[in-house]
Amino acid sequence: MNNNIGSVISSSPDLILIGINSLKNLEDNKDKLQIGQYLKVSDGNSNFIICVINNIRALDYNIQDDLKLIIESQPIGSLVEDKFLRGTKSLPVPTEPVFILNDGLMDRIFKANGDYNFPMGVLSQNQAIEVKIDGDKFFGKHVAIVGSTGSGKSCTVARIIQNAVGINDAKNLNIGERKNSHILIFDIHSEYKSAFTLDEEQEFTLNNLSVDKLKLPYWLMNSQELESLFIESNENNSHNQISMFKQAVILNKEKHNPSVNEITYDTPVYFSIKEVFNYIENMNSEVIGKLAGENCPKLLNGTLINDRKEHYFDTLLEFVPQSTAAATKASNGPFCGEFNRFTSRFETTISDKRLKFILDPHKEDGSIYSTHDFEEIMQQFLGYLNRSNITIVDLSGIPFEVLSITVSLVSRLVFDFCFYYSKMQHDDDLLNDIPVMIVCEEAHNYIPRTGGAEYNSSKKSIERIAKEGRKYGLSLMVVSQRPAEVSETIFAQCNNFVSLRLTNSNDQNFIKNLLPDSTKNITQILPSLSSGECIVVGDSIIMPTIIKLDKPNPEPKSQSVKFFNEWQKPWKEISFVEILRRWRKEEGIE
Repeated sequence: MNNNIGSVISSSPDLILIGINSLKNLEDNKDKLQIGQYLKVSDGNSNFIICVINNIRALDYNIQDDLKLIIESQPIGSLVEDKFLRGTKSLPVPTEPVFILNDGLMDRIFKANGDYNFPMGVLSQNQAIEVKIDGDKFFGKHVAIVGSTGSGKSCTVARIIQNAVGINDAKNLNIGERKNSHILIFDIHSEYKSAFTLDEEQEFTLNNLSVDKLKLPYWLMNSQELESLFIESNENNSHNQISMFKQAVILNKEKHNPSVNEITYDTPVYFSIKEVFNYIENMNSEVIGKLAGENCPKLLNGTLINDRKEHYFDTLLEFVPQSTAAATKASNGPFCGEFNRFTSRFETTISDKRLKFILDPHKEDGSIYSTHDFEEIMQQFLGYLNRSNITIVDLSGIPFEVLSITVSLVSRLVFDFCFYYSKMQHDDDLLNDIPVMIVCEEAHNYIPRTGGAEYNSSKKSIERIAKEGRKYGLSLMVVSQRPAEVSETIFAQCNNFVSLRLTNSNDQNFIKNLLPDSTKNITQILPSLSSGECIVVGDSIIMPTIIKLDKPNPEPKSQSVKFFNEWQKPWKEISFVEILRRWRKEEGIE
């Protein structure tokens, strides 16, 4: 069958204009001449250029019998001996024939390379053709998944991850064995647990870390995270607060870890935050004895303090009153009263029960987490406590004040683990054989493009992973409904884009500007994609493609509430008592 539909009118590196031979040609091939479909154009050298259709328009609208039809297409690669190659070495000249890319050839193109081993979905325009991508390049080179609310973004993420860990139709395809995948999901709306919870006989273990189960001791924080939690950066004496806080933390780390050499502000070892408070409060209220032979802090009972670190951590002390009398001469210490607001806020923070998972985490036996528990803490994030391929960090119960710090701390710990494990492997001329992917769901909430100091820690940690993580076996999947509001540094490092329907023009333009010039025009279809349809562009796919993904089974709890449908039902009574008990996190409520 001759599938020639026209010829080249003009050509340039980013636009090939094609004239359709006749109106009958259009009518006979309407299903193959849709936006996003592919054509092959002869290059005059026995090979072909593959183009994607961006627009179809008619000229001379008033002349029905001689209607001129023009296809605007964009070259995306070459077809040499039925093998698709990215890029084009030559362009077709006018009059070269243009053909429809038939199903058989399309199928061969998408199955031509054994590296394309990960099932992504089916061609949106021809759902009989399965699309596979290069799994190593997809998961190993950072992924951006974007789409407006209701476009099927959460289902797309769940489906991709289910395929990666071997879940299909609520069945564990790897039953009886444990694969080596390690995926950590920051779940801000608590919607992904249901997508990875299978029946017990499927033997699939999910590691779900809700705020009640998450153990994230404060002493693992670095300097930026600690200061973000305890210090107001806009106060006039914040530099003195930082200096005093740093001094207290280092001294307390040395006190509790005498066997560790060269302790710094950032060394991940145990220290007591309550003892640090005591130290700063004592520095804030100390009085210096000025009698002969004193000139050091003096307590109310007359005791002289010659070494602050031996006394200031244990308890709050009472000092002698300031006096100018010769017999009781004493003057205020160098910081007396300077930290009043700081210590008041400090005390409020460490007493906040909402922050218990960070500031007062305890093990099941009631003991506190200390330096030697670092291994167990790391194992919870990588699924090694229960041999789980999926770890969900449920951020829905995390107070907003520490959301950025929580994301920063977990992602930084995982990065450091991958870094040091990779270095250990490199010593034996090996690569990291435990690669990890972090999924940042609703990323605009904690790694925004712009924002105050409260986002600095999470942005710094995630941007570091974006720029350096791949070298150490750590990759990102960044998910957002507002890509224009996410850190541009992070998106710029993504080599693969999965874009569902985007209705906001700013978001459309943002994504368009991130993509290579050869694929920008395909984004014109973004506003008209149906639910579950997406454009996949990047190193992992053989050519820019519009793909339809099946719904995941089980699904995440991301469905919209059917407002009007619920409003038509009879009045429902609810238990406010139970809701308020859960709200207040009373005993027995999870």
